[in-house]
Amino acid sequence: MVAFDIASDSLGEIARKTRQAAGKLAVLTANDRNDALDAIAKALTNAAPEIMAANIADCQAAEKEGISPALYARLKLGESKLKSAIAGIRDLAQLADPVGTVQIHRELDQGLVLKRVSCPLGVLGIIFEARPEALIQITSLAIKSGNGVILKGGKEAINSCRALVKVIHEALVTTKIDPDAVQLLTTREEIKQLLELDQYVDLIIPRGSNSFVKYVQDNTRIPVLGHADGICHLYIDKAADLEKAVTITVDAKTHYPAACNAIETLLVHQDIARQVLPKIVAAMPNVELRGDLATSEIIPVNPVTEEDWRTEYSDLVLAIKIVDSLDRAIAHINNYGSKHTDAIATEDAQAAEIFQNQVDAAGVYHNCSTRFADGFRYGFGAEVGISTQQMPPRGPVGLEGLVTYKYQVTGNGHIAATYTGEDARSFTHKDLTS
Repeated sequence: MVAFDIASDSLGEIARKTRQAAGKLAVLTANDRNDALDAIAKALTNAAPEIMAANIADCQAAEKEGISPALYARLKLGESKLKSAIAGIRDLAQLADPVGTVQIHRELDQGLVLKRVSCPLGVLGIIFEARPEALIQITSLAIKSGNGVILKGGKEAINSCRALVKVIHEALVTTKIDPDAVQLLTTREEIKQLLELDQYVDLIIPRGSNSFVKYVQDNTRIPVLGHADGICHLYIDKAADLEKAVTITVDAKTHYPAACNAIETLLVHQDIARQVLPKIVAAMPNVELRGDLATSEIIPVNPVTEEDWRTEYSDLVLAIKIVDSLDRAIAHINNYGSKHTDAIATEDAQAAEIFQNQVDAAGVYHNCSTRFADGFRYGFGAEVGISTQQMPPRGPVGLEGLVTYKYQVTGNGHIAATYTGEDARSFTHKDLTS
């Protein structure tokens, strides 16, 4: 079975089929869903040459069109990325089942029992950038959590996405999951149509620029879990261990600069700027540094602009600002940050506590790289994205962000009138342990 042909079915019909398949998926056992993940992992492993060939075609086409280095880095799958994504599927299968968990078990009165039970959201609409491995992660998370999924990848990754969904469909045919639970959109025009399908789609997760996320939010009645820019910061405090701070800076900027959890701005306390900045320059010779006037008096940098503080470079570029206090660092981050992930390097426990309490971000780190902001590294198996919104789920969104709950009440002819009036019966409200 192959990915659907958009010319043969309307998007509304595709979404209806996805909803129908999701309904069946939601009531399957955890073993059934884990068996499907195992089948997908095996199929992807066996089809690795086919998948890699499709990705190479995408990369070659993108290079001809002048793709940016940052986007190219995200587009290129590579053997290691594919193996890591497949390992993520296997890890995910080992995690506890997020569906059917009894969150509340309470006796309201004798013979009248309340349960709050976790259940799938229904159908997810995921619009993501040119990262083929994201399709693997998102699909496996959807299946594990009992959800159907409609995927729209970036045009740069069209061949990769088609190859992956083809393999996933072929794997699902051998399981109890209807392949219609996983669908792929292939044109930009379908995005607007997808946003209008509130009858069938329960959650939209856009992964892209701030302007794109805002467009999605402004053009749909479907709830949106927004992940926009990753403008991450590292603040080197006056009480920092300088060697540790340099190591963290290098990793957070250069380990994978195209990632949304790489730092874009470095804040340095004025008391240690002259000691630490030359070390950073020496450790990152390939990084373009842009700095404020105070920074330029210590190391050679290009002049920084106001726009630099608001820019996600996704490249080997770093903006540097010298500050005179912890409060100034926090104020800068809360003003310019995207609420993704921010870190402090310091040996002062009190300063670290203030920073972690006052910085408004989904992830606030102490003495470690921002690159740990990742569902796989958090032990979630994978992630559908990183939410920078204030309401939960926040940060890397794994299984717990893809389920909701329902209240189930069981009685024995109980009626509400019994509990009102002069002779009203009282509720017991006793939590049950089993």
